[in-house]
Amino acid sequence: MKIVDVDVWVVNLPLVNPFTSSFETKTGETRTVVRIRTDSGVEGWGETMWGRPVAAIVRSLAKDLIGTSPFALESFHRRHHMVPFFHGYLGYAALAALDVACWDTMGKATGQPVTELLGGRVRDEVPITALITRADAPGARGPALARALAEHTVRVVEEGGFEAVKLKGTTDVQGDVAILRALREALPEVNLRVDPNAAWSVPDSVRAGIALEELDLEYLEDPCSGIEGMSQVKAKVRIPLCTNMCVVRFEEFAPAMRLNAVDVIHGDVYKWGGIAATKALAAHCETFGLGMNLHSGGELGIATAAHLAVVASTPVLSRAIDSMYYLHADDIIEPLHLERGRLRVPAGPGLGVSVDEDKLRHFAAANEREGDLTG
Repeated sequence: MKIVDVDVWVVNLPLVNPFTSSFETKTGETRTVVRIRTDSGVEGWGETMWGRPVAAIVRSLAKDLIGTSPFALESFHRRHHMVPFFHGYLGYAALAALDVACWDTMGKATGQPVTELLGGRVRDEVPITALITRADAPGARGPALARALAEHTVRVVEEGGFEAVKLKGTTDVQGDVAILRALREALPEVNLRVDPNAAWSVPDSVRAGIALEELDLEYLEDPCSGIEGMSQVKAKVRIPLCTNMCVVRFEEFAPAMRLNAVDVIHGDVYKWGGIAATKALAAHCETFGLGMNLHSGGELGIATAAHLAVVASTPVLSRAIDSMYYLHADDIIEPLHLERGRLRVPAGPGLGVSVDEDKLRHFAAANEREGDLTG
């Protein structure tokens, strides 16, 4: 079986509500979607982060896939191991788009779910995290903001059945601390996290971390920037530290271990360059006694299904993963099953999802009109 064609689209999909972090507010997602075709008639789908710049790299890499087997992923990655060196995150994302499409093709060709190809299921459902931002309480300020976000979060948890909540932090450190206190008072049993996306300084991270210790946070994610900064915070704060910003490639793993900088690492198929790389990260985390979770970069259904396959086959991924899936107003696949704050792992061959090509064309036309969404 050989790959004979690769198609690439860039799509824009709206979110149900604005989503605010410490560096942006966005109202939709731009994603790159890939389909590979084989001479045996089997097709495989992939999806990855960002839009036109990534799509350009994907199209360039796709030329090298033509005439090769979708099973030959090791040699593909070896030939293109310098792509992330030159293109950074965009390079990892481009490799992952084609990687996931090949895994989908392998599963369909063998009649097996990707989860089975990765070692088999250790879980059938994957809990996801309720993601809370200040955009969820428009117009509220000061103490009223904390109360409004707590009330909103209670509704989200009760309606969605979520077991974990993550607040997207901001540069307003004390405001974030006040919000977390209100969330903990309103939801004493929920697994609570905060992610300022490295917006806090090291001194502010230490002060806030000490103040938050009484709240029993599951972890504090990227309060400050860099391995060195995280190491300083970890030396003084008893809350476990998580990152998806200072350990984002294997070259950074050893320095983080030497400096005792983190307790939990967020993997991501699309930021780490593919499914096998994410599984390798899980092995690293288990070897060094670290926790692991999955980051969300706004995955639609194809990419979410790939994350579910990884989680379903990886014991260390036992926490509620980050997923923006439930925040999208639509999808390009038949929707994944979400119930009680959990996504059911698809059971069909490959990724187990079916692409709606009419919706794919519709949202690709939106990108053609609007360009890539940047915030």
